[in-house]
Amino acid sequence: MRPGTVVSVVLEPRMDDKRWTAVRSSAPVFVLASGWKVDADGTGHASLRCAGTRGGTAEVTAKAKAPDVAGAARVAFTLQVNVVPYTPQG
Repeated sequence: MRPGTVVSVVLEPRMDDKRWTAVRSSAPVFVLASGWKVDADGTGHASLRCAGTRGGTAEVTAKAKAPDVAGAARVAFTLQVNVVPYTPQG
């Protein structure tokens, strides 16, 4: 992605008893995840915005868990995002 790019992520409803719970970026300085919501049918939505002006990498993960089971949610989706800055003109 280039700096300033915004990508919409749509996670289809899961076929098991788990539901999407959260989306996180490993490096918000490069890729910022926002606007997280889950529809009534279980579809998850998030926006990813390339916030950095320099190159780098971020891993975006989405967690899922069964609503009636105790314990932490587990990562069920991973997206590797590479930020490529614009080349300086000279």
